[in-house]
Amino acid sequence: MSTLPCFLYRFLYRFLSSVLLISLLASCSQSESQSESLSESGSTLLIDNIKGYSFDNQRKLFNFTAMAIKDGKVLATGDSKLSKDYPDAETIDGQGKTLIPGIIDAHGHVSSLGFTLLSVDVRGLESAQQAAEKVANYAAQQPQLQWIKGRGWNQVLWPEQQFPNAALLDQFIDDRPVWLTRVDGHAGWANSAAMKAAGIDANSVSPAGGEILRDAKGNPTGLFVDNAMDLINQAVPSPTVEEITLALDTLSKHLLSLGITSTHDAGVSATEHALYRELADNNALQIRLYGMISSTDPELEKILAAGHSQSSNDMYSARSIKIYTDGALGSRGAALLAPYEDRPDHSGLLLTSAEQLRKLFSLAIGADFQVAIHAIGDKGNRIALDEIEHAYNTVGGRHLRHRIEHSQVVALSDIPRFKTLDVIPSMQPTHATSDMNMAEDRIGAERLKGAYAWRSFLDQGSRVVSGSDFPVELAAPFDGIHAAVTRQNKANQPEGGWIVEEAMSIKETMRSFSIDAAWAAHQEDKLGGLTPGKWADFILLDRDIYHIAPEDLWKTQVLETWLAGKQVFKAD
Repeated sequence: MSTLPCFLYRFLYRFLSSVLLISLLASCSQSESQSESLSESGSTLLIDNIKGYSFDNQRKLFNFTAMAIKDGKVLATGDSKLSKDYPDAETIDGQGKTLIPGIIDAHGHVSSLGFTLLSVDVRGLESAQQAAEKVANYAAQQPQLQWIKGRGWNQVLWPEQQFPNAALLDQFIDDRPVWLTRVDGHAGWANSAAMKAAGIDANSVSPAGGEILRDAKGNPTGLFVDNAMDLINQAVPSPTVEEITLALDTLSKHLLSLGITSTHDAGVSATEHALYRELADNNALQIRLYGMISSTDPELEKILAAGHSQSSNDMYSARSIKIYTDGALGSRGAALLAPYEDRPDHSGLLLTSAEQLRKLFSLAIGADFQVAIHAIGDKGNRIALDEIEHAYNTVGGRHLRHRIEHSQVVALSDIPRFKTLDVIPSMQPTHATSDMNMAEDRIGAERLKGAYAWRSFLDQGSRVVSGSDFPVELAAPFDGIHAAVTRQNKANQPEGGWIVEEAMSIKETMRSFSIDAAWAAHQEDKLGGLTPGKWADFILLDRDIYHIAPEDLWKTQVLETWLAGKQVFKAD
């Protein structure tokens, strides 16, 4: 994520008290009018006649048919007799609907999704030409834009499965720079105008941890992998205040409509960190955020020195930093212990040096901050585990609940180390169903035994926490829940599931999206379950997810979303 210039942030800060806060507050006005804030009036709300499911503080699933709420928090859960305990409560008939805790997405990219929702989406297209044509149509409708930006292309879905190039984009749009990020965010596709704006030519050098793809003559093709993307990113104009406002508002409405009430933002800039806290303190943040401060931000040490950030309403909390070891599997940037099966001369990319990793661990642990370290390849995961173990032996920090984000391809001998070192495998179920068409091509059958290995982690006692990694994947949580339980895509393929022995049960999956996700953010006393004293964040569903055919889980629709005892979304 980019960091805004200081002058723009100062302008943004002044702007917050007027346009931004008013805009964000106004966006909630309709839902708030439907459900007046009971916490402000001091009244008690009783929701009766529901099929309620939650996890208690011992992570056990329990049922209830009624729930009492006051001051935005759960008073009690029980059966219809609960009305006798609160005779003056305002009662809502749940009409037998299923009620569960609000989904906690344990790994997403807030700004990236916000801006993705406001740019051209080339996800799922079947060829590079289709993507270029869609971009050209979008550009024709947006003549005011200096740069055309988009996301979502995936060469694995195309007939030749080859990376795209600038020449194709140039055929459709050459009057303005075009910059399209791959679906996983670890590669970018530029046209010639974008490369010219960034000063890229045959003499440009690939940075450490990145690769500029070149043709037979040594000229850049327009494809940039991992750290090389920064060569283009530095030329892209910073977003305006109006764009930031719209992105946050659009993102919040989108996530709430999907039943997500809280998300862990994996890579927060200093600007975003200050903005989130300002919004939270002014009751203008629409969704709960747990911030992982980007380790590459110039203000990192200042943020660490200031300590944990926690708003009084628990809308924003930050006590973690996000570090990268390697890239992604689809773009062959994931760092592997042995070369790629389909590129024998290449073993991936390391994005952060060993020296810098050690320094970052020391800084974070010294400030009592959790480390959330991105690792996808088996080499990336081993490096992450080695650095965590080294930190324990030198500076401590075992109590901080360090996480490895993705834990995607892990050597079989390294899986037990997650438990031994008390490391959280923070995983994204839809990565398995998205990658199953290419994962074996990349790493081969033997290494696949330690890939997307949720059951292996659970059986050894590790707490798997789940997210979507939006906008890499869709934010839709029930897609992820379906993938976790069935190991199938939404067409319920492959028959019987892909490496189905690593599937999770519905209870384990829902725990990973609720109480365990809250625990991974040191928030288990406040979020993740509907027990007395916790925030009343919950959703109403159109079906009982604990008692339907697993293949239908992805069809689940969110009817209502409630945050702190207030309705913030209702389906039409």
